[in-house]
Amino acid sequence: MKGLAGKVVIVTGGGSGIGASIVRRMADEGAQVALFDINAEAGDAVASACAGDVTFFGADITNLEAVETAVEAVETTLGPVWLLVNCAGWDKPAPFLSTEPALWDKIINLNLYGPIHMHYAVCRRMVARNEGRVVNIASDAGRVGTSNEAVYSACKGGTIAFTKSMARELAANNILVNAVCPGPTDTPAMAAVVGTGEQAEKWKNSMARGIPLRRMGQPEDYAGIVAFLASEDASYITGQAISVSGGLTMS
Repeated sequence: MKGLAGKVVIVTGGGSGIGASIVRRMADEGAQVALFDINAEAGDAVASACAGDVTFFGADITNLEAVETAVEAVETTLGPVWLLVNCAGWDKPAPFLSTEPALWDKIINLNLYGPIHMHYAVCRRMVARNEGRVVNIASDAGRVGTSNEAVYSACKGGTIAFTKSMARELAANNILVNAVCPGPTDTPAMAAVVGTGEQAEKWKNSMARGIPLRRMGQPEDYAGIVAFLASEDASYITGQAISVSGGLTMS
């Protein structure tokens, strides 16, 4: 992709799944990648395995003070941030009426407040430089709703709306803000929910039958669109929510 070599990129949730795939792709494009994750072991493992320039920064994105400290460390160590990718997320699927406020708070703090904190810390610096890109990894759950993921869906719907609002606010500063909405994806997070073995495979095969391309997404399916949105080729695209779901959702 044009214009990514040497650029400083922050990827939250880069220690596994979609985030790790984006880290690898950005490094392959020649970017200097700051990998944010709360799991130091996972983050270090991904950073060490990358052939490119990847540095791990421990960061709890649910805490604004911790985010400010980590972002300042990135800019001091690597330089001005060109691209922010908000990928960190978590859910524990269950019927909403069987859940409790403690679970809602955990889901909201990571999936909604986390990206808000990151925007606040990073975009103020981008505004001062009059340039930058943000790609928020939302979800098709935020566009159509998902059974047993009501609060998560609300957070991702909020992320899509927040993306559009920030795109409007920051356009005058040459900062482009877009969202990528994955469909069902075979990640470690999904494995933690559905488990492994024969029953898990049956569930995933059932899910895949409902997708026009007849397969679930893989983490590597999303890195390309993120790289494109960060590149010079996407310099006239902002405020968009782009589904990458094998045709499961069409609009």
